[in-house]
Amino acid sequence: MTEIHGYCHEQFAPVQEAFEANFENNGDVGASVAVSLEGEMVVDLWGGHRDAARTLPWQEDTIVNVYSTTKTMAALCALVLADRGEIDFYEPVKAYWPEFAQNGKDKIEIRHFMSHSAGLSGTDEPILGEDLYDWDRVVGVLEKQAPWWEPGTASGYHAITQGHLIGEVVRRVTGMSIGTFFRTEIAEPLDADFHIGTGTEHFHRIGELIPPKSDLGGQGEGDSIAARTFASPAVSARASATEGWRRAEIPAANGHGNARSVVRIQTVVANGGHAFGKQIMSEAGCRVIFDEQIDGTDLVLQVPMRFGMGYGLTPRQSPRELCFWGGWGGSSVVIDPRSRLCIAYVMNRMEGNLLGDDRSLSLNQAALRRSGL
Repeated sequence: MTEIHGYCHEQFAPVQEAFEANFENNGDVGASVAVSLEGEMVVDLWGGHRDAARTLPWQEDTIVNVYSTTKTMAALCALVLADRGEIDFYEPVKAYWPEFAQNGKDKIEIRHFMSHSAGLSGTDEPILGEDLYDWDRVVGVLEKQAPWWEPGTASGYHAITQGHLIGEVVRRVTGMSIGTFFRTEIAEPLDADFHIGTGTEHFHRIGELIPPKSDLGGQGEGDSIAARTFASPAVSARASATEGWRRAEIPAANGHGNARSVVRIQTVVANGGHAFGKQIMSEAGCRVIFDEQIDGTDLVLQVPMRFGMGYGLTPRQSPRELCFWGGWGGSSVVIDPRSRLCIAYVMNRMEGNLLGDDRSLSLNQAALRRSGL
């Protein structure tokens, strides 16, 4: 049996049981799970090892690259600015970023970035290897890029580009990089150990990601939108171990944290803008997430997706109105504002999918059943 550390309120004992089962039955090596209810932490657990050789214990302060769970952090930056009246999601991007209005992009609105519907899920000009770490280079390529489909008509998962698109708007409005804005306006006020652009002083406690059998390249067929999306910008799981990847700001993919820090931040959304003694935004600003933008088959993921502002939404017929997203390999965050519930799972052994797996599903189901509402 893997030894589990931390705290679990008795009401949520099934979450701990599911977490333990992930090590015994679902192959987890090192992981953490956290849950907040009505703005307070009710589950904060960790266990296993932070290296593939299983020689180093996963500790309370272990952090790992969570891939696209980072997107919820980038989205929250934009939501905070919208709540303050500094950006309007229904304004053309060119109002904040004039150079963007090239090659048929003059009518793209910020909401299209938030809902993966801008038609910019990848780039014709290759962005490979360390090119991805050069913010100005990536932004320059996106300025010249023509949309691959009519913006606003469908979603196509912007696997890497979404973070730079949102991040450049944040930079134009605030004068700060999105990593800096996120740190000073969100992470530090909430005492959350989550980083977009991770300093070398944290490297000693970063867990080793155990890559899946194949990288994202080769997804899709031929010249499909899916194939082109994952061809450029190109990402390899093995890059997560390099200094360049860790230090860069890649707001769609390279956030480093653990379940506790994800919950400390996303509780803002679950709890009407207030979390752990801090008011980050208004409740109305949080509800904007549920303004449906797109509902249909995603051109990249090739499955039905419903997107609001920056988050995936449960189908309209669902009994609970949740918002969520997750990261390549398995990390996830699920938020139920009606129940004031937030659930996060972070691990180091990656599965090959983009849309979660049985490990997070079992934890989410256990927490949702026990939330009492």
